[in-house]
Amino acid sequence: MEKCMEYSDLLSKFEVFFSEVCYDELLKAVQESEPVIVDFEDLERFDSELADSLLSDPDEAFQAIDEAIVNVDIGETIDSKIYVRFKNTPDSNIIAIKNIRSKHIKKYISIEGIIKQASEVRPEITLATFECKACGERINIIQEEQHLEKPYMCACGNKQGFSMVARRMVDLQRLEVEESPDRLDGGSQARKIAAFLQEDLVDPKFQKKVIPGAKVRIYGVVRDIPLKVEKGKETKRRDLFIESNYLETIEQEFADLDITEEDEKEIKKLSTNPKIYELLTQSIAPSIYGYEKIKESIALQLFGGVRKIREDGVTTRGDIHILLIGDPGAGKSQLLKYVSGLAPKARYVVGKSTSGAGLTATVVKDEFMRGWALEAGALVLANKGIAMIDELDKMSKEDRSAMHEVMEQQTVTISKANVQATLNAQTTILGAANPKFGRFDPYTSVPDQIDLPDSLISRFDLMFIIRDVPNKESDTRLVKHILKLHENPESQKPPIPADLLRKFIAYAKINIKPVLTEAAQKEIEKFYVSLRNQHSGDEQSAVPIGARQLEAIIRLSEASAKVRLGDKVLKKDAKKAISLLMEYMMAVGIDPETGQLDMDRIESGTTTSQRNKIRLLLKVISEMQEESKDKTVLIEDVIAAAEEQGIDDAEGIISKLKREGELFEPKNGHIRKV
Repeated sequence: MEKCMEYSDLLSKFEVFFSEVCYDELLKAVQESEPVIVDFEDLERFDSELADSLLSDPDEAFQAIDEAIVNVDIGETIDSKIYVRFKNTPDSNIIAIKNIRSKHIKKYISIEGIIKQASEVRPEITLATFECKACGERINIIQEEQHLEKPYMCACGNKQGFSMVARRMVDLQRLEVEESPDRLDGGSQARKIAAFLQEDLVDPKFQKKVIPGAKVRIYGVVRDIPLKVEKGKETKRRDLFIESNYLETIEQEFADLDITEEDEKEIKKLSTNPKIYELLTQSIAPSIYGYEKIKESIALQLFGGVRKIREDGVTTRGDIHILLIGDPGAGKSQLLKYVSGLAPKARYVVGKSTSGAGLTATVVKDEFMRGWALEAGALVLANKGIAMIDELDKMSKEDRSAMHEVMEQQTVTISKANVQATLNAQTTILGAANPKFGRFDPYTSVPDQIDLPDSLISRFDLMFIIRDVPNKESDTRLVKHILKLHENPESQKPPIPADLLRKFIAYAKINIKPVLTEAAQKEIEKFYVSLRNQHSGDEQSAVPIGARQLEAIIRLSEASAKVRLGDKVLKKDAKKAISLLMEYMMAVGIDPETGQLDMDRIESGTTTSQRNKIRLLLKVISEMQEESKDKTVLIEDVIAAAEEQGIDDAEGIISKLKREGELFEPKNGHIRKV
């Protein structure tokens, strides 16, 4: 771009601009030692050519601005440099990170993205004063490069022997900014760029804006630096970064989709369709045969419930968490990948292959700043979106412990290497896990079959078992479905196009906050109370449903209402939620010994009937130990005594108690209580 204006014209026009348009802002900035925040539109209205000069040659423009501010008569003494920050540049000036090229170097642009990593704030030398050891002459060197620049030669002819006697420093912070998932084309990799903040942009009061996971718009100048190579060698290749002038956070909803009036009409028409739930189910992974209840649940998960903050500060999440457990090759991964391309804001990760920040967050060594940097993981980066976690059972121990906080409090707390922070992770989780022994065993509890803590399993609202069981009728339908797909790949087009469904979900998430009607409340109350009191009166009876399942019903009911774009949760929404919850509970929550629903089978792996047997068996062992001289008892004797008490699987219970540390075997064939 050709030079817009001469320097003298720039200077005089900026003097007029700050004297007439921004005088009050400048006076306030001087009095309060604050930066001057200028709306770019004000500059453009004042003089469009001046505005163009700022964008095309920011270095010269900011030099003129610094000089102009000193020349403006404000009746105050300016003791320190006043920084001018420009925001609200035109949309045409917002450059996607992946599209930044060499033509943008030394141009003023803006970018949007999510902060993936934030370093510690460190000082940097901007001006160094060197003294010649031969004659004592002092030389000032402006430090613009990454390495410290020293004088080449003194006026006296000395080329060596300079010592630094003074320096001017500035605080500096490095951010790594990644493209937002909702701005990516399906399946494309998110690009990253470094952005450097300095001066007032690293003040403690400004730091709350630069937390990893926050979505930001950064205004600044594109710069280039040499790529790292071996010591002593130079390279022609350059890396790009943003020298930030201003940063603002963008309020991050589930999506930033452009929903037109025509889209809104289509969405409202779709919501009134009496078969809307069927259409949604058929629009999720139509090429995958069956799994209607699972697909319907995922559809409701995408719409989500309503997040509530009570007067006492306690927050109830609105996000619905779903776990899929199943046999290999049953289609779990395909379901997750399809949803990751469908949701307005989504992240797909595999538990065992996440590194660095993993799923939550971590503190990493920053090679550039020589300090520590806080790096956000997938769940923080998917804040207010959905995260698909495949092979959830294979995630790291650090992520497992942090997942508890993410799934309930929806935050990630980090305290490592002198870095303390709490990051938002209001993220919906769709997870998939494989049974330990290859295929799912319906006669063994879920916690005994997947390598996940009981406390984590209990935080999922719904859990579905995907089994590959031979069945002539279903196998015939499956084969026909697959053959039809091969014959005509276009035959399984979703009834709701993916783009429209994406906008439908975003519109409902942003605009609809349904409230439970009295009829819906009564329906939920009737179901909950009647189920809990089926076997009341017996202290040792099973607990068929708990408070967590009640919260899940409410969330699912609210999601069902959102599908209709209804501001009220009706009785039919509550019934739909109850139906889905019972589908899951009947599949994994039935105690095979009693035939009763028992939530303990899902949440701890030990049913009430098993717990009663354990209590009785431990009592038998205690009584036998009292009569034993060495306080040990023969396993054979314990099994025989247990059978008399009606415990037919004593050997298995003993093995389990030994694994859990309740019993130990001091010598072969003998046990005692710990």
